[in-house]
Amino acid sequence: MNPRTGIIYNGSCPICLAEVSAYRRHAEGHDLPLDFADLTRTDLGRYGPKADLAARRRYLVEGGQIYSGLDAFLRLWAAMPKYRWLARIVGLPVIGPLARLAYDHAAAPLLYAMHRRRQTARACFTSPGARHRLRPCLQSSMISTPPSSP
Repeated sequence: MNPRTGIIYNGSCPICLAEVSAYRRHAEGHDLPLDFADLTRTDLGRYGPKADLAARRRYLVEGGQIYSGLDAFLRLWAAMPKYRWLARIVGLPVIGPLARLAYDHAAAPLLYAMHRRRQTARACFTSPGARHRLRPCLQSSMISTPPSSP
């Protein structure tokens, strides 16, 4: 890996945060040149993608090149001794296209939809007068709420 590879992740996503925490511990334990940038707390200007775009999928910036989705995962895993086996398997000609399809059309859109719902719910709870508008706000974000009692 080139000096200081940047991994952009969504720190407001519990699944992403747990995964990246494991990567960070491994990288720190092996003194790997990886920087982890939480898109919710970092100015992404030096990395490239805007926050909303970065929330849609995993990004890795290495040597001025931006990799996204499965390509970002493969480069990250290949750089980490504990995960190299995973990069080799997922990079195989038969498995790679299936993994890309699963990530691009299932995992990434699902994680992004969950991110958008969390953002909407947070806005519902923190906006002025939120208590009075809470039910309509949550319903408009497609977050289910219990039926009101008469």
